[in-house]
Amino acid sequence: MTITVREDDLSSDEVQSLIAEHLAGMHSNTPPGHVNALAFEALRRPSITFWTAWIGDSLCGCGALKELDARSGEIKSMRTRSAFLRRGVGQAVLDRIIQVAGERGYARLYLETGTGPAD
Repeated sequence: MTITVREDDLSSDEVQSLIAEHLAGMHSNTPPGHVNALAFEALRRPSITFWTAWIGDSLCGCGALKELDARSGEIKSMRTRSAFLRRGVGQAVLDRIIQVAGERGYARLYLETGTGPAD
C-alpha cells in the first residue's frame, strides 16, 4: 500500500467534504470558543500550504502548514478518514509537513492541542 501526499488546492468536492468532516469533529471534541481549526476559506490563504493523502484513488487524509513568520510554522488541519486509521496516513502527512518546514528553514514547528480528552 502506497500513500501519496500531494499539495492540494481544495477545489474538489471530495476534499471540501473532508474539511467539513474535520471541522465537525473538532467542534464535537472541543469546548465552545476554543476551536482553532481553520475553515475552508482560511486554508486557501497564501500563508498556508495544504496537502491531501491518497491511497490509489481514495482520499484518506489531509494536513496543512501555516507560516507564522520566516522561521516558524504551525501544523494545522490534520485529519485521517476513519476507514484509513492505523494505516500510516497521519504519519505520511506529518512527514511531508516536517520536510517542507525544514526546506523553508523553520527553526520552530508548533502544534496546538487541547488539554482534555477527546470524546
